Amino acid sequence: MNILKYPDTNQLAEALRRPVSKNSNLNESVASIINRVKIGGDNAIRELNAEFDGYTNPELRVSKEAITQAASSVNTKIKQAIDLAYSNIEKFHAAQLPSDKTIETMAGVICSIRYRALQRVGLYIPGGTAPLISTVLMLAIPAKVTGCKELIFCTPPNPTPELLYALGLFDADIFLVGGAQAIAAMAYGTETIPRVDKIFGPGNSYVTEAKIQVASQGVTIDMPAGPSEVLVIADEGANTAFISADVLSQAEHGEDSQIIMLTNCERILSETQDEIRRQLSSLPRKAIAEKCLASSSLILVSNLKEAMAISNSYAPEHLILAVENPNELAAEVTNAGSVFLGYLTPESVGDYSSGTNHTLPTSGFARSWSGVSTLSFLKTTTYQQLTPTGLQNLAEATITLARAEGLEAHARAVAVRLKEMGV
Repeated sequence: MNILKYPDTNQLAEALRRPVSKNSNLNESVASIINRVKIGGDNAIRELNAEFDGYTNPELRVSKEAITQAASSVNTKIKQAIDLAYSNIEKFHAAQLPSDKTIETMAGVICSIRYRALQRVGLYIPGGTAPLISTVLMLAIPAKVTGCKELIFCTPPNPTPELLYALGLFDADIFLVGGAQAIAAMAYGTETIPRVDKIFGPGNSYVTEAKIQVASQGVTIDMPAGPSEVLVIADEGANTAFISADVLSQAEHGEDSQIIMLTNCERILSETQDEIRRQLSSLPRKAIAEKCLASSSLILVSNLKEAMAISNSYAPEHLILAVENPNELAAEVTNAGSVFLGYLTPESVGDYSSGTNHTLPTSGFARSWSGVSTLSFLKTTTYQQLTPTGLQNLAEATITLARAEGLEAHARAVAVRLKEMGV
């Protein structure tokens, strides 16, 4: 990792720069894949499955029999862990459900807002270097809580039994297709995979680019969720073994992940560096983590206020406040996907089991995007109804504003009603 002590503005900007994809043809490659799926449908999906995943089975849909067989091979401990996570995620997301509201803005003017679930949602579940069982729960549970009628899962071919078991917990159609081609299939539909109303789910650079491209063509997505990242703010009381484990938990996600640690204590900086090296040596995904750490930094700052200012500018996906009084510092958070408070709250619990959602904005999008929540699966419709008194109360202002904009027909739509009422 890069070590910086009291960096100047330029050094800090360089340290906080997100890793850039080494694939200079990413945009063109993804556009080509999307076009192939739009034109070729299922046949294109089968060809791409063979090219990218070596999967030649023509059947794209996962059968009920395959789900049942997978479930029988998953050990009880894993099932119990999934059950616990399911329960917490369901509780937290059910508590977010909003209620319809009706108000009388003035006499005779009744306005209301009503929440309705999206009908058909597409849920992308990564399955490349790590089959993300947890993402199944993070996406499908809030969809179920809100009452979405139809769930469409897409995940790369050759899913693990554990992943299939988690997918099978929901009344959904499951298709074996990954990458940009999965996003294209859900965005535009094929003979087998239906077009969805909104696409959810994280993924690699191809998936993220595909989501951005289909969004530019009018397809709704949750957010551009790219490579994972974490920013840790640690004070002198932080446990460097804890911090290092948190750092490596993000580093093992992928080579393009990024970790930033900010501390106002030079001892913590030094000890964390040593501890990361020690823990890294026995990490099964060491090779991946090492490449991630090459674009990550440990930074010494003057105080925690400065650290928080840097964090808000960076807008991390995950923010860990490993400080003595985390709630005080948390009050200063303006830009972050999800925040982990105190010495005993690892980022891992948010990934799996605390109840919050782990599908979060990356790459600085936390400045303007929110993570997935129950609201992500809802849309709103507003209603208004006027009584005779209400029409009279609004008439003059509405006619005046319409004519100020040069829209006479708008004004007449009110005036003709007043005339009919004899006003």
